[in-house]
Amino acid sequence: MFPHVLILGGTTEARRLAAALAARPGTRVTTSLAGRVTRPGALDGEVRVGGFGGPDGLAAWLRAESVDAVVDATHPFAATITANAAAATAAARVPLLVLRRPGWGPGPGDRWHPVPSLDAAAAALPGLGRRVFLTTGRLGLAAFAGLTELSFVVRSVEPPEPPLPPHTDVLLARGPFTVADETALLREHRVDVLVTKDSGGAATSAKLTAARDLGLPVVVVRRPPLPEGITALPDVPAALERLDETLAPARGPSVRRGSGAADTCP
Repeated sequence: MFPHVLILGGTTEARRLAAALAARPGTRVTTSLAGRVTRPGALDGEVRVGGFGGPDGLAAWLRAESVDAVVDATHPFAATITANAAAATAAARVPLLVLRRPGWGPGPGDRWHPVPSLDAAAAALPGLGRRVFLTTGRLGLAAFAGLTELSFVVRSVEPPEPPLPPHTDVLLARGPFTVADETALLREHRVDVLVTKDSGGAATSAKLTAARDLGLPVVVVRRPPLPEGITALPDVPAALERLDETLAPARGPSVRRGSGAADTCP
């Protein structure tokens, strides 16, 4: 029986993991996308777009498709998807791995203001600046809609939907961006404070370097915690190594399901 891996995707790491698994003879890999981006890049293996109908729907899909392992490689702030994956894999008795790039940390010269949520970020802004570069994505901008005295530059891949802050310039662009790109943007738009989520990774970190070089304060929204009992794997090689351990029984002549406790990988 060939092993079947479901990747909950949408990140660079998910794309790399799908490519690595699809290149292995006898491994079936399916990547599930939420469908929020209208033109996702090409992916290796099978692709599924759209939700599952909550944890019960996902658990039913895992059983119907004989999935042997699930890798949650969604964005670090996709807390609902991660919670649903944990519940569904426990119900279906399918191992769960969580792949998360490490978060950022402040360095010498950084003026970081960590906050626990978008609402807290909005509350912190009036005391930090009046021209805001908002890079938290197009979802959740309603948290800043009441800040009528501030002006915003919002960058996203897709056009954001209202409500938005009343004084907002929208930039449609897809990264990665260089430090020179980000420095030029901050200067051109006279930005005096940056707001970002702790997405981690190098692809979107150039703005932090640019803000440091220009001496700008940065409001950093901390990541939501993972479900209890689950820890994250930091990169694709670590995920592949754990999958090799997890899928070893699936490569044998038979796979047993439905007995014992949920086999959820930490």
